Amino acid sequence: MAKFAANLTMLFTEVPFLDRFEKAHQAGFKAVEYLFPYAFEAQKLASKIQQFGFEQALFNMPPGDWDAGERGFAAIPGREDEFKTSVETALMYAKALNCKKVHAMSGIVDSRFTRDQHIETFISNIRYAADKFAEQGVELMIEPLNNRDVPNYFVAHQREAVELIKQVARPNVKLQLDLYHAQIMDGDLSTLIRDVAPYTGHIQIASVPERHEPSEGELNYPHLFNVLDDSGYQGWIGCEYNPRHSTQLGLSWVKPYL
Repeated sequence: MAKFAANLTMLFTEVPFLDRFEKAHQAGFKAVEYLFPYAFEAQKLASKIQQFGFEQALFNMPPGDWDAGERGFAAIPGREDEFKTSVETALMYAKALNCKKVHAMSGIVDSRFTRDQHIETFISNIRYAADKFAEQGVELMIEPLNNRDVPNYFVAHQREAVELIKQVARPNVKLQLDLYHAQIMDGDLSTLIRDVAPYTGHIQIASVPERHEPSEGELNYPHLFNVLDDSGYQGWIGCEYNPRHSTQLGLSWVKPYL
């Protein structure tokens, strides 16, 4: 049966970030995820996790200069040292939060380099990170992002990501399948879910096209949850959507699952 993690970057934004843990607990969630933990001391976040009995489902590695438009740099030639430093930072937080899945953002392609150079850099960096993460029992997630919201992101298609994962050839490197991005770029989600199931390590959801509650839009999520069950997926499903109104008003869809 599907189980859901509240994405605290996008949900409960009516209150400051550290207060969102309590709101998620009150709503019935048993796990949380968010984009980045780095604005807060790891132990402060860990205390929130422990206080409310959450599992920390996922967070992202440092993305570079987010406000300037950077979206990671795992595939960007010339930033290998920065990537290695970001691995150490992410591992420190993963250990403190007992988080077993971390997403490495690939980055916006740099026109100064060829596609092959980006791929070579990506594979080398991800192998390095995967080996470091394996020492702490952490899986490394690779997530394609749609090129409507994030133009020129290094990997935009799910099967493309799977081929890269095969080339990386590390058992703890998995696909982060966000069905919002996947519908925009790939479609045919029932078949896609089944095809990539052996490589999938984390799921995220939102409506398409507007990225609101999964109870609206063009996707039949109850059906897709059944497909995920049938495919053998047993992990958390991250609720990474922007509530149309208040978070609480939009949670009726998830109540039967909590």
